[in-house]
Amino acid sequence: MAANVLNSPHAISMSVKIINTFIELRKMTLSVKDLEIKVKHLEKQFHSHDKNFKLVFDALRELMNPPFEQPKK
Repeated sequence: MAANVLNSPHAISMSVKIINTFIELRKMTLSVKDLEIKVKHLEKQFHSHDKNFKLVFDALRELMNPPFEQPKK
């Protein structure tokens, strides 16, 4: 929108960069979701084989969760 209002090369460049950033965020979100599906599938497959795998899957699930951040004042 800034490119439409300001109509300068810099504003156009910034708009393109913002769009590209959102595209990358979407790709990252899809890859995390894909990883979550694969982990669930592996967990179901190996659940009955060995209880030690439970520790591995719990650790993977913990790593997939976003880190807790303190609210900023």
